[in-house]
Amino acid sequence: MTETITIPLNKLDVDPKNVRKTYSAEGIKELAATIRADGYRLLQNLIVRKGDKKGRYFVTAGGRRRAALLLLAEAGEIAKDFPVECKQREAEDATAISLTENLHEAMHPADQFEAFNALVKEGKAITDVAARFGTTEAIVRKRLALARVSPVLLQLFRDDDMSFAQLSAFTVSDDHQRQIEVWSALPSWNRDTFSIRRALTEELVAATDKRVQFIGGLAAYEAAGGAVTRDLFDERNAGYVTDTVLLEKLVAEKLEVAAGTVRAEGWKWVECRASMPEGLHSMERHYPEDVSLSEKDQAVLDAAQAEYDELAELIESGAADDEAETKLAEVEKRIDALTARTEAYGPEALANGGAFVMLDYYGRLSIERGFVKPDDAEVTDEDEADESLPSIAGGEAKPAIPTVTHSAALTEDLTAHKTAALRIELANNADVALVAVVHAMLLQVAYPYISEQSALQLSITHERLKPSMKNAESCKGLAAFDDLSENYGHHLPGNPADLFDWLLGQPQDTLLSLLAFGAAHAVNAVEKKFTDRKKGIEQANQLGRALNVDMSEWFETTGDSYFKHVNRTTIELAVAEAKGREAELSVKAAAKKTEAVMIAERLVAGSGWIPAPVRIAAVDDARPVEHETDIEDNERFPEAAE
Repeated sequence: MTETITIPLNKLDVDPKNVRKTYSAEGIKELAATIRADGYRLLQNLIVRKGDKKGRYFVTAGGRRRAALLLLAEAGEIAKDFPVECKQREAEDATAISLTENLHEAMHPADQFEAFNALVKEGKAITDVAARFGTTEAIVRKRLALARVSPVLLQLFRDDDMSFAQLSAFTVSDDHQRQIEVWSALPSWNRDTFSIRRALTEELVAATDKRVQFIGGLAAYEAAGGAVTRDLFDERNAGYVTDTVLLEKLVAEKLEVAAGTVRAEGWKWVECRASMPEGLHSMERHYPEDVSLSEKDQAVLDAAQAEYDELAELIESGAADDEAETKLAEVEKRIDALTARTEAYGPEALANGGAFVMLDYYGRLSIERGFVKPDDAEVTDEDEADESLPSIAGGEAKPAIPTVTHSAALTEDLTAHKTAALRIELANNADVALVAVVHAMLLQVAYPYISEQSALQLSITHERLKPSMKNAESCKGLAAFDDLSENYGHHLPGNPADLFDWLLGQPQDTLLSLLAFGAAHAVNAVEKKFTDRKKGIEQANQLGRALNVDMSEWFETTGDSYFKHVNRTTIELAVAEAKGREAELSVKAAAKKTEAVMIAERLVAGSGWIPAPVRIAAVDDARPVEHETDIEDNERFPEAAE
């Protein structure tokens, strides 16, 4: 049992191991008043240890009581050598005792940070510190991270010149000098946590970087010996790569493995790139040629296709067994493998062209073949001869080739559906929305004469889609976007004057979601009969590819949505594209157009086929569609057309 001793007040000193170093002056006055009211008696004894000088003691626990007694002594209410009852403990327990006592009353956070740090320096394990004070290891680690912040910044925090959130942001770096430089360089109005972290990590690579994702994440980087800096206060970020050279080396090695396989195909050159080369789409390019399968392979493909159709019919009718879905997937793989043999690059393409092995926007491997470098591009005599050939040979006109035709009104209708789908997809993808908005803005400020190349009409302009649609109520994208708008309406402040202050208080995730929601309003891919936005509408396909939009999820091809609005030839060609030659013959056999529409709807149902204007076009795809102004809505079809 610890013995109680009496020590004069003027022999008691502040213990350097006392974790509390910051006291509230008002709190000390209140405590002095309480001691006065109780006859200058203390309810609890002070805990002390022997001081550095003979006869003096350090107050390990009870610093506020000592400060209150000194205030009373200065006021002349008690003697300077006022006897104080104390209990003596050993020096090695001083920090833990002080921390335990002060946990009963909220300590200043900076004091707690230094206290945990002192315990660990004394040899205490983090698990032991957490268990002793009833907290988690994560909390202890965060406190230790805060203790590593520059003492200059900690003092600013003690003096209430810096918030806890701002102090936490500095834990992403251990460089005290850099921390102070960042705090001094940032203007007072821009010292938010995001700006602080961004300034401290501008030379680091985030775990979300596509290069890190490509090599397999931070785990693969660390397995290769890479160092990682982690921000314990940012739950969304796993950390930062500090060795950029090693990261680039790992990316290059993985790209080279893929490039080895591509080189074996016989290309003139194969280059590895960490991103898409500038001017890629302006390069001349060879495309694969159609190759006929051998009789054996064709027979295998026909058999696989028949098996696929049979399984699909059983599944659709509900008569299939439990293994049907698995079998269908296996048959589909066989069909894809055989179909891949129907295309190949010719000797000229391999001799003059090459391939890029690179990372796409999401950090996935992308291989683009057939490109010809400017120095390798040659115009052969045969090419020149082809250009000089007349369109009419021997005085006879070439037979007319049937083409898909869409009226201007139908094109507007279909592209309105496309726009609605792009809007809801963009509204649900904050990352792509940020890219799209920045892209549109930069076009206006850095390239003032080509701003119309963005699908986003940023002013911000919001095109109403219902007037362009024949049946707006059936549009899935429009309904989903209306639901999203209603949901946001419940959260935004009712008074517009309150909006800015409300936004200032929102976390970054909320602001990014609102950015995506606002940007989505500006998407416009509607093709009207007369428009000056052709390049902007074309860029909508690039936007759709970035969003991975599957338009078959948002638009269903039916008689009402499509077939009744096009002529017989277009119906036949559409069915042939969706279901093949035999299906086309079924449409041709229809006596009237109304019957052809019904047959086409039945044949295409469930196939996922959609007309070209509503599709997200692939890279460099030229849509083979001619706008026929003389073929408008169904009402304009003469009875003879049926």
